[in-house]
Amino acid sequence: MDTIFALATAQGKAGVAVIRVSGPNAIQVGENLTRRTLPARGIIFSKLKDKEGQILDEALVLSFTAPDSFTGENIVEFQLHGSTAVVSAVMSTLEVSNLARLADPGEFTRRALDNGKLDLTQVEGLADLIDAETEAQRKQAQVILSGALGTLAERWRRDLIRAASLIEVTIDFADEEVPVDVTPEVDALLSGVLSDIQKEVQGVSIAERIREGFEVAIVGSPNVGKSTLLNALAGRNAAITSEYAGTTRDVIEVRMDLAGLPVTLLDTAGLRDTDDHVEGIGIQLAQERANAADIRVFLAEENETFDGPFRDDDLTVLPKADERDSTRGAISGKTGQGIDDLVSHIASTLKNRSTHAGIATRARHRDAMKRALESLQRAIDILQQGPEFYDLAAEDMRSAIRALELLVGRIDVENLLDEIFSSFCLGK
Repeated sequence: MDTIFALATAQGKAGVAVIRVSGPNAIQVGENLTRRTLPARGIIFSKLKDKEGQILDEALVLSFTAPDSFTGENIVEFQLHGSTAVVSAVMSTLEVSNLARLADPGEFTRRALDNGKLDLTQVEGLADLIDAETEAQRKQAQVILSGALGTLAERWRRDLIRAASLIEVTIDFADEEVPVDVTPEVDALLSGVLSDIQKEVQGVSIAERIREGFEVAIVGSPNVGKSTLLNALAGRNAAITSEYAGTTRDVIEVRMDLAGLPVTLLDTAGLRDTDDHVEGIGIQLAQERANAADIRVFLAEENETFDGPFRDDDLTVLPKADERDSTRGAISGKTGQGIDDLVSHIASTLKNRSTHAGIATRARHRDAMKRALESLQRAIDILQQGPEFYDLAAEDMRSAIRALELLVGRIDVENLLDEIFSSFCLGK
């Protein structure tokens, strides 16, 4: 196994920069630069020197010996002064040492996976934590990174292995009288796992929204103040506003943190009949995006109607409160009238939805669990047909176990790894 190194902090000038080294030669690399013996697990303050003995910097040097490290390998970290020149000098010295090579993106984390320090769901949780922009995303990523989904999957797997073992014992001793009827215990184990996985599958869609962001579409006829409202909510001029109908032709997106939740606001083209081909395309796109959004805010008069059914979480408000005698039930992007109430309503609605989120957060998780569910349901159905079909039920149980092993990355995931780790930075 090669020894690898990389800058673990962001490029550019900073107070502190961290260079990480992992692999069998890591301790030797650290001792070559410090000219000192490193502790098996500890920290020293030392000058760093190149091969000619020239001082590169003074740094805190942390050392960890395998397997007690993030990667499960020997690791040395150099906490340097964060100037570009210092980082470049130390990186160049490491590169010419012939003891280590520059790491690929995500290679440190991949080694942690290969060495059993993380399962695949934890790797995904770490990627989500690095990308987290809101408090809800941070909390969600921390749950995954802690191994909660892997722990849950392992419990399901243990119960299924127990159930399959009981059935296989019955098959092995089919010609003999088995003293205990195992069917009730097997039924209880399978039903329990089935119920748990069903609940988790139902929560994936909401968990995905927390990870990727909810969408709130502002919908209405041309010139009712949609773009002005978007700008007011965003706190900047994200959309062009004018007195001319049809100004907004594309869907304009603004990402924001709303009460700790990731929300993308959508300013859509005004809904109207038009002979303008380009505007027509924009209106069609607006309708499609609005229909897919989590919440739709309709800026409309009381007697105004739109195509399509009204959903439970849709909200209708009167536009241009600044031009009305009565502002009851109205909103204005110009004056701010009603905006606080609108934000509060949207936040409350989305927070209520978030309470139904499961631990699993990705489509991959859902697909693996659905495969397990299908196999479990077949096993339960087959068991009801009698002992002569137990061998088929046992095979379906094993299929469910394999689906759960796929979920945590034990088997058949090589085709996923390159895609996952390509999103990581070099030092992770």
